[in-house]
Amino acid sequence: MTFALRPTRRLYAHLSTSNFVQCRTIKKEHTLKNGGWERVIPAFRSVCGEDGVSLGEAVREQHGRDESVHRCRPPDVVVWPRSVEEVSALAKICHHHHLHIIPFGTGTGLEGGVGALKGGVCFSLRNMDRVLDLHQEDFDVSVEPGVTRKGLNSYLRDTGLWFPVDPGADASLCGMAATSASGTNAVRYGTMRENVLNLEVVLADGSIIHTAGRGRRPRKTSAGYNLTNLFVGSEGTLGVITKTTLRLYGVPEAMVSAVCTFPSVQAAVDSTVQVLQTGVPIARIEFLDDVMIDACNSFNSLSYPVAPTLFLEFHGTEKSLEEQVTVTEEITQANGGSDFSWARDAETRGRLWKARHDAWYAALALRPGCKAYSTDVCVPLSRLPQIIVETKEDLMLNGLTGPIAGHVGDGNFHCIMVMDPNDQDEVIRVHEFTERLARRALALDGTCTGEHGVGLGKRALLREEMGPLAIEVMQGLKATLDPKNLMNPGKVL
Repeated sequence: MTFALRPTRRLYAHLSTSNFVQCRTIKKEHTLKNGGWERVIPAFRSVCGEDGVSLGEAVREQHGRDESVHRCRPPDVVVWPRSVEEVSALAKICHHHHLHIIPFGTGTGLEGGVGALKGGVCFSLRNMDRVLDLHQEDFDVSVEPGVTRKGLNSYLRDTGLWFPVDPGADASLCGMAATSASGTNAVRYGTMRENVLNLEVVLADGSIIHTAGRGRRPRKTSAGYNLTNLFVGSEGTLGVITKTTLRLYGVPEAMVSAVCTFPSVQAAVDSTVQVLQTGVPIARIEFLDDVMIDACNSFNSLSYPVAPTLFLEFHGTEKSLEEQVTVTEEITQANGGSDFSWARDAETRGRLWKARHDAWYAALALRPGCKAYSTDVCVPLSRLPQIIVETKEDLMLNGLTGPIAGHVGDGNFHCIMVMDPNDQDEVIRVHEFTERLARRALALDGTCTGEHGVGLGKRALLREEMGPLAIEVMQGLKATLDPKNLMNPGKVL
């Protein structure tokens, strides 16, 4: 039997620049000839069964893209391991035959991290979907990579516990660890980097390591190098994460949400800084600019004032919430903020937050038929007003559509760039804008990516941000753990 693989000839037309990557034909030094595949495919099937291997073009293309503007070449084959032992066995086969390995969770990434630039094998981890160990009294849980954020919180529903890191999409938790994801709750509960206690990782040669020691889950440690945080944010370039142990939190006794508008961006950010300085343990504090609010009003038939707006949420006991709300309201009013629109019950809070949750779709609705790309810079809080004002001026000057939404408690914000992919002039202007924005953030002591990761599009910016010596250290770590460069090549570095 011959397994003749036909690489798709479709090229996804995007600029070959640092943010919009066209996946051109690359010399596939690790892609087997047909005779090699005749040996490898049966070996894969012996590990994960007949149904655990696919050569179908539609399946391969589905696993060669995420939610980003990057559209890349599909893998040569997709495999669905069911356990860490199967992941290890498959990795050993790939290592022996010099085949690239691309881990795949739910495909919700935003930086092209799952594209098979040089072909290879996609490890789709959705069948590893067990919650392995829940320790309610210790506030931690271990999960496999097929478990998603919403799936875990559904599992925890009757325990009084929850996992609060919320990137918006129902992403896999191991994928969230791989990209160091965060989201709206990070100002109170931290990012994935602060909430991962241990990882089980399969390396390129198939060996299995536990970054904090097998089965260990202390709340803190000063033992040795921090291997856990080495793999958090590594985007599949160092190994396949097959289990993550996570911190959990008690479900708050009460939650209150509010919306407040401001006369200017400066006033909204000043309020944010002052709220944090007073020690209010605010759970979420999100910013939408006037363009985004207008888009959300139109999309959801809402009637918020078209002005810079903060969406806030408070968690705690009934008594503590009274104090938090009083202090916050005094601060916002001192900065020219409007009276709060309040929501206490879950249904009303859901309606209030709908504008923020639907921001992506509201932005797309501004220009039906167009595509969207989200920027992801993060700066120190004090620099946030300056960069947002300069960014809005840049957008207007260049005639671009880019409503702004941000996690202002962290200094992280997104321009949702809505563009016509068939208008090459606009694509170029959007690319040039995103480059200017990222370098503006770097000039203000910030980063080119607060939570989406580097992936394909920000490798050059990462070098500018970190400097050549730090990049050399990263390359050395990569070479030590993956000397054949099999793990998700072409990403990050």
